[in-house]
Amino acid sequence: MPFTPFHQVPALVIGIIFIYYLDFPTLLVASVILDIEPFIVLLLDLNYPLHGFFHSFLGGTSIILPLSYIMFKIRYYLNPITDFFKLEQKSSFLNILAASIIGIYAHILLDVPLYFDIQPLFPLNINPFFDTAALSGIAIYLFCAYCFLAALILYFVR
Repeated sequence: MPFTPFHQVPALVIGIIFIYYLDFPTLLVASVILDIEPFIVLLLDLNYPLHGFFHSFLGGTSIILPLSYIMFKIRYYLNPITDFFKLEQKSSFLNILAASIIGIYAHILLDVPLYFDIQPLFPLNINPFFDTAALSGIAIYLFCAYCFLAALILYFVR
């Protein structure tokens, strides 16, 4: 799902439900940061898989600590935005780290059934989760659409 908001929609639901345990901005960033890889591949017309190393569990894991550190350092500057949306939080490095882990792995899990070029178990050259059935893709997009409705309801109830 490159360049779509679909990865952020399940993150919205998770973030609102676990607002006291997960850093909301970090969860949103972590849920889409992996798509920088396909963006660069397309932009530079690289001879590289669209969903390469960073769309594997090993590659995603390698991003967790740097992302967490950066989000921890800039979190103070994001407070006015979360406050505006009435999503005030007291964040710790642990909340940020947990949000990074969940956001990145959720991104990978949403993508692996859709794209044959993903090697989630890198260095193994396989994708045991890839589903050639068109219904699999439709189900994932429907899941994201329902998550959007759930996020709206949860947000307004909150």
